[in-house]
Amino acid sequence: MAERTPTKPLLRDRDFLRFWGGETVSLAGAQVAELGLMLVAVITLSAGPFEIGLFNVARYSPVVVSLLVGVWFDRHRRRQALVISNLGRAALVALVPLAAVTDILSMGLLYAIGFLLGLLTVVFDVGSLSYVPSLVERDRLAEANGRIQTSYSVAGIAGPGLAGALIGLLTAPFALLVTSASYVVSAVSMAFIRRPEPDPPPPEPGVSVRASIAEGLRAVFGDRVLRNLATQSATFNLFENVVTTLFAVYAVRHLGLGVGQLGFVIGAGAVGALTGAVVCTRLTGKLGLGRALRLATLLACVSPVALVAPGDASPAALGVLAGGLAVHGFALAVFNVNALTLRQCVTPTRLLGRMNASYRLLLFGTIPLGALLGGALAAAFGLRTGLIIGVAGLAVPMAWLFFSPVYRLVSIPEPPGESSADESEPGSPPAPGRKDRETDYVV
Repeated sequence: MAERTPTKPLLRDRDFLRFWGGETVSLAGAQVAELGLMLVAVITLSAGPFEIGLFNVARYSPVVVSLLVGVWFDRHRRRQALVISNLGRAALVALVPLAAVTDILSMGLLYAIGFLLGLLTVVFDVGSLSYVPSLVERDRLAEANGRIQTSYSVAGIAGPGLAGALIGLLTAPFALLVTSASYVVSAVSMAFIRRPEPDPPPPEPGVSVRASIAEGLRAVFGDRVLRNLATQSATFNLFENVVTTLFAVYAVRHLGLGVGQLGFVIGAGAVGALTGAVVCTRLTGKLGLGRALRLATLLACVSPVALVAPGDASPAALGVLAGGLAVHGFALAVFNVNALTLRQCVTPTRLLGRMNASYRLLLFGTIPLGALLGGALAAAFGLRTGLIIGVAGLAVPMAWLFFSPVYRLVSIPEPPGESSADESEPGSPPAPGRKDRETDYVV
C-alpha cells in the first residue's frame, strides 16, 4: 500500500487561509450593510413600516431560486462563481451612495438592489458551502467549518458596533462603501487560491433541470441522516424565529431593558457562539459525534427558558438573560459545525450543490413563517404568552433524540462511493451504503 501523504495543518494551508480570510472580511462588511441599508430606508428615504416590510421581502425572496442555484453548482466549478458573486455584491452596494450623490435614490431602487443582493448572496452561500469540501482534506473539514463558524461569531460580536461607528461617522449611504470594499477584498482573496478545483461530472444526457432538482431533494430526504437533520433543524428554526421575533420587543416593553442592556444580553449570545465554535472540534473528539450533538441539542432547546424567567431589568435578571443566550449560542455553534461537516461528508461531491440548496430552502423558508407565527401569537395572546409558547416549541426538536440515527453516530461516516453514485440512473433511490452504516452508530 502506498504511504499516505501527511495532511498539512490547516493554519499553514495558504489556500484555506485565503478563503477563510476573504469570507471573514465579507462577513464583517455584510454586518455594515445589514444596518446601513435599513437606515438608508428609514432615515434617508423616510420609509414607513409597510415599505420596510416590502424591502425585507425583496431581500429574502431570492431564497426560492436556491434549488436552481444548486443544480448550476453541481455542473460548474464553484470558486469562479464565488469571485463573481462577490464582485457583483460590491457593485450593487456601491450603487446606494452613488445614487445618493446623484439624487436618484428611491425606495424602488432600494427594492431592486435588495433583491439582486439577496440573489447573489444565495449564490455565494450555496457555492461556499459546496466549495469547502474540495478545498480541504476530509479529516480537516470539521476544523475548517469550525473556523468559518468562528468568523460568523466574531462578525456577530464586532459587526454591529463597527456598523454603528461607521454610520455615525460617514452617514448610512456612504458607510456602505466599506461593505463594497470588503466584497472586493474577499473576491481578490479567493481569486488567488491556487488549489485546483476538480471538474464536476458532466450532466447525463437527457436529464432535465427538474429531474436534477428532484435528485437533489432525494439526496436529502432519501437519506436517514440528512432527512433527520433537515426536519429537526427546520422545526427548530421555526420556533427559534418565533422567539427572536418577540424577544427584543418583550425585553424592552415588558422587562424595561434599555438599548445598552439589550445589546449586552444579545452580545452574550454571540460570545457563547464564538466559544462553541472554538472548542467544538476538541469537544466532539472527547465525546464522539452523536454525544456532542445530543448535548448541543439539549442545551439549545432548554436554554431559552432563561428568557422568560426574569420579571424586571435588575442586574440578576440581566445575568440570567445573558447566561441563557450565551449557552444557547454555544450549543448552536457546536451543533452547526458538526451538522454541516456531517452533511458535507455523507453527500457525494456531485450532489453537494443541490443538497446545500435544498437545505437552505428548507431552513431559510422557516424564517418568515416563524416571524409571522410570532406576530400572530403576540397579537392573540400578548407578548409574554407568545414568547412562552415559542420557548415551549423549542422543546419539540428534542423528540429527534429518541429516534434519529444522527445521535447514534460515533464519528463521521465514510462517504458513499462516488462511482456507484454516478452510475445510478436518474430517479433511482440514493445508493445504499449511506443508510446502514451501523458500525458508525453508538449501540
